[in-house]
Amino acid sequence: MKIIVIGAGIGGASVGIALKRLGHEVVIYDQMRENKPVGAALSLWSNGVKVLNWLGLSAEVAALGGQMDDMAYLDGHSGETLCRFSLAPVTLQTGTRPYPVARADLQALLMERFGLNDIRLGMRLVGLADDGAVVTATFADGSTDTADLLIAADGARSFARDYVTGASEGGPRIERTYAGYTNFNGLIPIDEAIGPATQWTTYVAEGKRCSVMPVAGDRFYFFVDIPQPAGVPYDRAEGKQPLESAFAGWAPGVQALLAAIDPNVSLNRVEIWDVDPFSTWVRGRVAILGDAAHTTSPDIGQGACSALEDSFALAISLATNTISVEDSLLRYQQIRAERAGDLVLRARKRCQETHAFDPEVTRAWYDRLRAEDGAAIIRGIVGNIVDSPINLGGGTSRGPDRPPA
Repeated sequence: MKIIVIGAGIGGASVGIALKRLGHEVVIYDQMRENKPVGAALSLWSNGVKVLNWLGLSAEVAALGGQMDDMAYLDGHSGETLCRFSLAPVTLQTGTRPYPVARADLQALLMERFGLNDIRLGMRLVGLADDGAVVTATFADGSTDTADLLIAADGARSFARDYVTGASEGGPRIERTYAGYTNFNGLIPIDEAIGPATQWTTYVAEGKRCSVMPVAGDRFYFFVDIPQPAGVPYDRAEGKQPLESAFAGWAPGVQALLAAIDPNVSLNRVEIWDVDPFSTWVRGRVAILGDAAHTTSPDIGQGACSALEDSFALAISLATNTISVEDSLLRYQQIRAERAGDLVLRARKRCQETHAFDPEVTRAWYDRLRAEDGAAIIRGIVGNIVDSPINLGGGTSRGPDRPPA
């Protein structure tokens, strides 16, 4: 079959690779005008890593990933360690090591493996039509293409989502919900004044977070959360001034982090929004995938992993079901919609706990961190992974009591 994929991000490129491996003719269209992947970094927990392993990229992903052995929470004001523990149980229970990776590096890898010659850039989708035999995609430049089916991984502001749900024809539109905080993120050189080079280190206080995770290239991925209303003005010329104001007087490790940020090299500012879970992902021969289907706040680190799960489930459904294209896509929806929606709600609950929207709730979380031996946090991380379709019923195993290789 010929398949059109809209979007060359993590979800679009990964599903493109999977479908090519099944022997389909696949072309990706993306509205970016040049091949310059963007974004700082992302968390690849074991469910996401397993999909990439399945795509034949295990060695490449391991090379991109940071050596994240431990996890620690510190008091943002004093720098006191609240808790510190090994992440080895995550690997032992799930079967593969998790990796933080630079997003641009991963997207570039996926695009190259898919085949740059089959990616059309500068192409914005503006129209969809399905006559029951072929799908026609219309682009802003007036050009069209046809295929047996179309997969839209066109992001949180998805055009295709409105088509699939009927909003483009007057039905109710799915709207985003503001999570209540702004995230600043980027890449800096590893500096052990902030935290050990092999540790995920997070400073917490006042409902704010300053966190670093190791990625390849002797770099930390940093992300910083500031609870505030939506629409607070920001000019890139301000650089890191909002961070310096928000974290004035915080611990020396936080000050070292802020000092290391070069806004001209790597600093992104993102208001965090999500979308209420919904179950209509498919209309005829068109399906949505990734953020288009389940825009999720980053509070449990499952956004990219969930898109990778979509890619796996969609490819498996097309490979194993033979009634019709439409039937195969509906089976993909059945596999994914409930689980992806559950992760959206888990992330939303975690966001509420950690950002002091209810100060008593967040204070209780800080108190629990002081008594944490890692077991509860590991249980939460693994709980987000265990029901992944990539696990094929073998999601976790306690395994022998030995460190991972």
